[in-house]
Order: sequence, then structure tokens, then C-alpha cells
Amino acid sequence: MDKSFDPKSIEQAQYERWEAANIFAPPETGEASYCILLPPPNVTGTLHMGHAFQHTLMDTLIRYRRMHGDRTLWQGGTDHAGIATQMVVERQLAAQEKTRHDLGREEFVRAVWDWKNESGGTITRQMRRLGDSVDWSRERFTMDDGLSEAVLEVFVRLFDEGLIYRGKRLVNWDPVLHTALSDLEVLSEEENGHLWHFRYPLADGSGHLTVATTRPETMLGDTAVAVHPGDERYRDLIGKTIRLPLVGREIPIIADDYVESEFGSGCVKITPGHDFNDYAMGQRHDLPVINILTIDACLNDSVPEAYRGLDRYEARKRVVADLDHLGLLEKTEDHKLMVPRGDRSGTVVEPYLTDQWYVKAGPLAEPAIKAVEDGRIRFVPENWSKTYFEWMRNIEDWCISRQIWWGHRIPAWYDGDGNVYVGRSEDEVREKHGLGAEVALEQDEDVLDTWFSSALWPFSTLGWPEQTQELKDFYPTSVLVTGFDIIFFWVARMIMMGEHFMGDVPFREVYVTGLIRDSEGQKMSKSKGNVIDPIDLIDGISADDLVAKRTQGLMQPQMAKKIEKTTRKAFPDGFPAFGTDALRFTLAALATTGRDIKFDLGRIEGYRNFCNKLWNASRFVLMNVEGQDCSPAADTAEHRTLADRWILDRLAATAATATQQLDAYRFDLAAQTLYEFTWHDYCDWYLELTKPVLNDEATPEAVKRATRHTLVSVLEALLRLLHPVIPFITEAIWTSVKPHAGIGDDIEFLVQRPWPAQDGFPRDATATAELDWVKDFITGLRRIRAEMDIAPGKPLPVLVKNWSEADQQRYARHRGLLEFLAKPESVTWLDATDEAPESAMALVDEMQLLIPLAGLIDKDAELARLDKEIGKLDKNLEQSEQRLSNASFVDRAPAEVVQKERDRVAEMQATREQLAAQRERIRAM
Repeated sequence: MDKSFDPKSIEQAQYERWEAANIFAPPETGEASYCILLPPPNVTGTLHMGHAFQHTLMDTLIRYRRMHGDRTLWQGGTDHAGIATQMVVERQLAAQEKTRHDLGREEFVRAVWDWKNESGGTITRQMRRLGDSVDWSRERFTMDDGLSEAVLEVFVRLFDEGLIYRGKRLVNWDPVLHTALSDLEVLSEEENGHLWHFRYPLADGSGHLTVATTRPETMLGDTAVAVHPGDERYRDLIGKTIRLPLVGREIPIIADDYVESEFGSGCVKITPGHDFNDYAMGQRHDLPVINILTIDACLNDSVPEAYRGLDRYEARKRVVADLDHLGLLEKTEDHKLMVPRGDRSGTVVEPYLTDQWYVKAGPLAEPAIKAVEDGRIRFVPENWSKTYFEWMRNIEDWCISRQIWWGHRIPAWYDGDGNVYVGRSEDEVREKHGLGAEVALEQDEDVLDTWFSSALWPFSTLGWPEQTQELKDFYPTSVLVTGFDIIFFWVARMIMMGEHFMGDVPFREVYVTGLIRDSEGQKMSKSKGNVIDPIDLIDGISADDLVAKRTQGLMQPQMAKKIEKTTRKAFPDGFPAFGTDALRFTLAALATTGRDIKFDLGRIEGYRNFCNKLWNASRFVLMNVEGQDCSPAADTAEHRTLADRWILDRLAATAATATQQLDAYRFDLAAQTLYEFTWHDYCDWYLELTKPVLNDEATPEAVKRATRHTLVSVLEALLRLLHPVIPFITEAIWTSVKPHAGIGDDIEFLVQRPWPAQDGFPRDATATAELDWVKDFITGLRRIRAEMDIAPGKPLPVLVKNWSEADQQRYARHRGLLEFLAKPESVTWLDATDEAPESAMALVDEMQLLIPLAGLIDKDAELARLDKEIGKLDKNLEQSEQRLSNASFVDRAPAEVVQKERDRVAEMQATREQLAAQRERIRAM
């Protein structure tokens, strides 16, 4: 092994070894089948922290179950990402001053395939960097032949069953991309706007009603004004009519419980053609639905001639000006509102009335609800089932069509009379409906929503509609790891489709993760300049390169300056190369069940140190066993030292605890358990306890051999325990350890070794109790040294009070260890009546360890040092307490920042109390 741990020198080469050996493919036989579906990332995408988090957890589970001997499949692949991918290629064409229409549909789709084949593999290459043990031989793509056949089959069957239909309804419309969007593709953020108050005259001339709106141009499509039925101000007006300004159309005054009497004037304009809530109200009251917009969000011929052809924002200005001229503009107020924007184009999305294809969701939702109610699917944490039920029990029909060219083209054809025919091909349609060659048919131009094909992912990736062996072996899959934000869009739809087409649930458990946030608890976003690329953490990046990366492509100079300032302040030195294992261990350690995660660079730095500690400890072991006999023998057990017996007991307990925690998806607790055993039990204690055994020439060879065997066997088991979380470093170390651990050449890789909980390591509660006493004795003396600033090598006279006969016997049995590690100058056992001088004290159970301070420290120098430390603390405490007493800071700063400051104050106060107590003890000398 190299002297120092260098992730770059081992990670990529190690992954290539794994992949070349095809060890991620499920074996032909096994204890049980275990399968995880990779949520397919967009083919246009790159790895972000959310991916890194979820992939770490999935890979941990996969490697863990693989080591249990299961037939384990991590089914991977990518999503064709209709809108995102089409935009990439259209931008390339725009650079050549071309559009997709210049190429035509067939040539454009071919160009997209060319791009996918040449440039669409970035994220899968990055997944390999993360250590994902996906079975790449089974990699799927939502537009490959097999999945395309599954999509076609599902669409036709659902249509024939009356569960797919075409209808005119309101959708999220992107006026730049000219397509409907799903709710997940619409990002709503608060922006500054205005609230305009207009007077709508009563038709009988008896007065007016005042309505308020944030979108004045839509008033040209109003078909009613609504008030709350219990609002006394307007009760007598219900049923009367308004004469719509600028248009002249008479529209009714209606009553509906949806209206909030307290908001604005209590009167609401109703535009069913351009607002989802208004559309629902229009359905309840049988109101006309008027579309006033074109696909470009310009005003169409349904509005007065003066406004036709105007862009929606130009029309807004004109409408406001005209109403003001007529004396109907009552007032204008500044107003913050949620503005919906397309996540790809960035343009403001409009509710738009258009013909689309829909899935009837109600009949599909009923069995999907029951599957969770009866426990065939379990959510972890369980509270997410409530979110699932709430949405499923109020489900609306699913718009599945998109007005783009890249995707699964809808298998529907139209004749000249507008009749629609659905089939697997045009030939099937003609044969099924008796349509001769003289009947011209045109296929629907739309493609299916990307979520439609991904809803089939659990069974289409395993070969459906063919009844493959993979379907028999791995469906239903074992667990789905996903974020809460796509429970509706993906999880629920997979359950509906799985129940309908497979007659069974697609997975047994759904582990729902939280979001990765920055160290202050803020959501990561490019506009905030707090996004972290996991590859940057793995490989390292300079501050200059990090700034250049974050500001690349930003059109607004002010935004670029803001992000540069934020970046240089937060990361003045960029990121060092932490390596994949440190990142993975950090993410696992932070994975508290279902909660959002605050990612702190301090944590990953700590776990990089953990990897270094493991590497150095392994080098120590190898140096002590190289060329030595460390094989197990019949007499090994009887020659084990107390430390050997103790570490084996701790290993057995650790393996059992980690197993329970991983089975319960408590990755954080498992990581903590493994960290504590590795750092403290094995490295800090056991390795130190072996030194007097191995270095003392008087130690019998049989005892040395037993210790060497324990050193190697425990290290090898520890590497297995850690491997699911940190696969690279453990594989690299294990390769060097293997020859000394008696492992045959038939086992080439660490992941082929069994999970250690199955090894039957001997338990020994007596040894653990005995060694805990030894550790407490050593730790007590070390703590006194640290508190009193006494040099580690300086021998200390130890006085012992309140001891028992068992304490004396233990000291006698382990005197060699205690003298080697604690370095007492002498040990004096005092009787109960003996007076002890002023001393520092440590407890070992009830026994007192006393260190006389006279002559050990310079009293005046130590008091001066403590006074200086306390003074520094007092100054920092005063500053922090002033911040917390500032109401402006407490009220305006993020809650996480305020809490962090409070925690800091509490920590400083505790430290000050300790230093003050220490000062009083020394002063009393």
C-alpha cells in the first residue's frame, strides 16, 4: 500500500476492474431476489447533489444485499427527457441559423438520436465515478426499441379499455416551446408585481362592482363575476349582470364558496379559459369558456379588434390605459405574487385551453390506493403515505400529450372527417377499421409526456410485454428510493400502471428522501450561487474555476457578480479533492429518515480524515503481519489476549447493530456505528493495545500469532462492513489484506465476500467489561493530562481511593497495558482514612484516580493561560449575545442561522464553566 491515501490513484481504475468483470450482474442463483430501479436521470443531465445522495443510498443497499448472497439487480437507464433534449438540439440548430422545421420531423428526430449517441452519456459516466454498481449490461433508455414497444402496447390497451381519451381542457402552456407542461415542469417563485382594481359597471346602470386582478389582459375573456354567497354586501346582486368594460358583453354575478370575502373587494373576475380555479368554477356554474390567446401568448380574434395580435404584456398595458381613460381604474397596488415559469424556457406559463390526450386516473387510482392501505406497499417514513392518499383520493385526469417532436409519437390517426383511430401501426388501424388505401390518414403530431414511459419503468425495463425470466425473478422490485417531490408524478403512476398491467405492485417499499440543502439550510439553486457539483467535491476545484463554472452562460452581469461574490466568500480556496468515499460516507451519515439535509463541508472534511485513518491503520496492520504467521490455528482462541477477545466482541456487536440499522433504512445510524467502531475501538484502542504484545520479545509466539490473526481478520471484516458505503478505499485495502486473511483465489473482489454478521464472531461480555475498566483508567489519566496541560510523556504519580479488591486484581492483571499506555510513575492505593493532597481527579466506576498537582504544573503560568482563554471566550460570548439580543437579526435572519448562533453561545458557555472550574482547582493548590 502507498504511504498516503490518494483517491484519484485508485477510484477510476478500480471501477474499470469491477465493470470488466461484470460483477454487478445478478448471479444465476442466490438466497433471494433483490432489485432496485434507478430513477432514470435525464439523458441531458449531469450529476447533482440530489443524485449523489440518492445513488449513495441505493448503492449501499445493493452492495449490502449482494453481500448477503441475494440475486441482486440494480436496474439502470436514462430518460429521453422530451422537452430538455429537444431544446439542446434546437439550440445547436439555432447556432447554425436553422430551426427544426427547416429539417422536417424525420431529419430532426435523427439529429436528436445522433446527439444522444455522441453526447448523452455524461451522467452515466459520472455515475461510475460515484461507484454506482448498476448492471450496465442491462442499461435501458426510455426510447429504446423494447421500451417503445411497451409504451405503444400500454397506450393502445388503455384506449381500447376507455381509459385514454382526447379532450379540450385547460393545461399549463409554454408559449415559447409551444407545448403543454406537467406541474413538475413548472416552477413558481414569488416575484414583484401589481394588483389592479377595476370598476365593472352593473348592466342596469345602478352602480358598479370593484374587482382586483394581477393579469388585466385576461379580463377580455371574463364570463362572470363571483362573490361569496354569505357576503351581505353583494347578496342582493347575485343573479344580476355586469357589462364587461372594453368588450360590452353581459356577464352574470354568481355566488361561490371559493371566493374569499376578506380578499380585496370580495368580488372576483372569472376567466375560465385562463385560470385553473376559474375553470373549475366555470364547470360548476356552466359558464362559457373563452380562449383569448394564441400559442405564442398573443391575443387572438376572440377579443375586440384593438387588442388583436398584441403580445400579452403589451395588451396588459393597453387594457390598463384604456380602463383608466374610461375612469374605471380605481387604484394600482404593488403586490408580490407567485409567478409560474417553464423550467426549461424560463418563460411565464399560461393556463391555456387546448385539445390534449388524457388518462382517466380514477379507475386506475382505486387499486393503487388499496395497495398502500393493505400494506403491500410501505412508505418509509410512513407519514408520506398520508401525502400519497391525499393526492390519490383527489386525483384528476392525467394530460399525457406534448406538442414536441422528440418522444413516443401518439399512435393515433385521423381521417379527413376528423375521426380518430388508435392502433399499434397504421396498417393495424386500416385492417381493424376496414379503411382502404383511398382513405387518407394522418398520424397525430403530438408525443407522449415523458412521465408516461417512466410510469412503465418497473416492468418495461424487465422485458414486458414479453413474459421474460427477469420479470419472474425481479418483479415486484424490492425498494424504490426517491424524493418526496415526485410521489405524485412518478411513484403513484408506477403503482397504477403496475397494478393494472402486472396485477401486482411494482415495489414493496418506498424510501422517501429529503432534499439536500446548503449549510445554512437554504435550497440549492443556481440563482443563489450555492449549488455544489459532487464531481467538484470528488476531484477538487480552485476558487477561480468554481466561479467560472457557476457564472458560465449567465446573461445578466449583476447576477454573475452576485454569484462570484457569494462563491468567493463561501469557498475562498475552492474545494480540495475529497474523493468519492468521503462524499458517500458524508451523505450516508446525514441521511436521517425523510428529513432535509444540510450539507456542510466540515462533515466531508471529517470523513476524508476518516478514510485517511482507515488507510493508515491498515498499513500498520500489514507492516506487522508481513512475512509473519497470522493464520488461524486450533489454539488461537486460547491464546487470545484480553484486547483480542474484546475487539471480537465489539465487532460482533457492531455487525449486528449495523445490520439492524441498514435493514431499517437508518443509513445515518449505521454510518455512525461503523465510524465509532473503526475510529475509536479498532484504530484508537485495539491497535494501541496490540503494540506491547507484538513488540515485547517475552510475548509467546502463540500469543503473537493469535494477535496477528485477530488484527487481520477483524480488519478484513471491518472492510466488508464499510464496503457498501465506501467501496473504493475498502476494495483497495482488501486487495492487500486478502493474501494474509486466508482468502482463496476464487474470490477476486471484496463485494463477493459475505456480510460479516453471518460470520459468527465470538461474543465475550466478560472481556468487554474488563477492558472497559482498563480504558476508563487510561482515559481518566489522559483527560487529567489534557486539562492540566501536562506533557503526554511525563510520568504521573497516581493515588487511588475508594477502590475495591476487584479493582486491585484488575490492575494487577493488566499492569503491563496500563503502564505502556497510561505511563503512571507510581500507583499508591490509599486507605479510606488516608488524606490526599490537592489533586485532579478522574473516576473509574466508583474508584477515584488522584493526581497530586504540586510540582507537576507551574501554577502561575497555568492560571495566566486559563485567564487568557476565559477572556477570549468572554469577548466572543459578548458579541454573540449582542447579536441574539438584536430583534432585527432574530426576526430577519434564516431560522437555521439564528439557531446556529444560539448553539454556539451554549457551547461557549459550557466551555467557560469547565475552564472556570479548572482555574478554581488550581488556585486552591
